[in-house]
Amino acid sequence: MNTDHQFGAGRDREFSFTKEDFERVCRLIYEHAGISLKPSKQDMVYSRLARRLRSNRIDNFRDYLALLESGNDVEWEAFVNSLTTNLTSFFREPHHFPILADHILKQRRSHPISLWCSAASTGEEPYSMAMTMADAFGSFTPPVTILATDLDTSVLAKAEAGIYPIESVEKLDAEVVKRFFLKGTGAQSGFARVRPELRAMITFRQLNLLSDGWPIRDPLDAIFCRNVMIYFDKGTQLKILQKFAPLLKLDGLLFAGHSESFHNATHLFQIRGKTVYELVKPQSL
Repeated sequence: MNTDHQFGAGRDREFSFTKEDFERVCRLIYEHAGISLKPSKQDMVYSRLARRLRSNRIDNFRDYLALLESGNDVEWEAFVNSLTTNLTSFFREPHHFPILADHILKQRRSHPISLWCSAASTGEEPYSMAMTMADAFGSFTPPVTILATDLDTSVLAKAEAGIYPIESVEKLDAEVVKRFFLKGTGAQSGFARVRPELRAMITFRQLNLLSDGWPIRDPLDAIFCRNVMIYFDKGTQLKILQKFAPLLKLDGLLFAGHSESFHNATHLFQIRGKTVYELVKPQSL
């Protein structure tokens, strides 16, 4: 196929988008973020990056990608933010949260509990973890710290604000809303903010799972890495899991997404329950 021609559904597109352009996008996002884009994502890539061309007043993908490759840090951030998917909701995959609560209460010690939400998106997941811990300990100030990270800085800003459309909050049980959210009035009508005590449990930080160094010091009681690994190839998944393992306490848990399995890392993790993993104990190695 001639790479000078447009392909897919795009012959009436505003910008020329060639097979070569798409392959360059795939290479760049893989090298920078480990994300493997399938050919079926061509239209999605075009529509999301076309906004960046308009914003930069660039009239073709070749020049836009050259801007990226020149090392423009601001545009790199916008490029990655554009291509990451951030579908989430409060208490998504709800079976995980009672498991988390039971595990933490059984393992309760004198020192604080440390949790990591490695794909925080707009914050619903780490706030769900915080609500679970508040309920488990019967306190709005449990001995729990939650690190919430994401590659996408724009969604992290929303997560830090902790303000959500009332429609997304009202899907929760009314008692949960009453205890954990403050409904807006006046100019903030139609929105709800998480209680400041929940926000105080969580530290939000930008983090690329492909980075060599992660800013994590304390051994972790649990890691949530749900619906993230599906964007990585098996080799990248294994590298991340190899870095997760030494960060967990020996009895720590790894929570995965419903469509994820770690068959290539059975020397590191073994299944404990539905998409919940524990470390392979040293004597089993």
